[in-house]
Amino acid sequence: MVDRAVDRLDLRRTLKYSIDTLPTGLKRQVAIAQAILHDPVLLLLDEPTEGLAPHQKHNIRSLIDSLRSEMSIIIASRNPDEVACVCDRALIIADGRLMADLPVSALKHSSRHFQAVTLTAEGPLDLLALAVLPGVAGIEEHRQTPDTVTVLAMPGQIIYPHINALIANRRWKINSLQVESGRLDDVVHHLSQEVPH
Repeated sequence: MVDRAVDRLDLRRTLKYSIDTLPTGLKRQVAIAQAILHDPVLLLLDEPTEGLAPHQKHNIRSLIDSLRSEMSIIIASRNPDEVACVCDRALIIADGRLMADLPVSALKHSSRHFQAVTLTAEGPLDLLALAVLPGVAGIEEHRQTPDTVTVLAMPGQIIYPHINALIANRRWKINSLQVESGRLDDVVHHLSQEVPH
């Protein structure tokens, strides 16, 4: 069983080291190896990727994904992006109250960024032309990345075709364009504000 857990988490080369000497990412992998050692039916993980480098986060998420067919996994996290990456269902708790218990996809659909379009151009965009398109609810400018905006859609509206037609008509040079599936952090923030004090 130990060999199986060690191989599963690619820990063979770390066996000769004391756990105190291992970096954070490997310590996290050892902890998960200990947790799955006896084939549990339920695995509880608290902030499994907190403090890890991007490649280590990817490895832990891949591992979690591979374990899903063998056991139920509950992840406690304050990071909505983490939940959105690895979970099918989310329970949102604020001030000790259960605010939502839904599939992640349903929660993302209720985000104000659902069906929003984020685009980056080679120069300034005509924000007024974007704002008056059918179905547009508003525009968010990205302060850190100039010439990047997120165009928000009114509930139930698909705005991508209108934006695409405007881009073609104005001959804007677009570096990137993405239709968003919704942001879980929007929903968590909104629900947290609804908690009665």
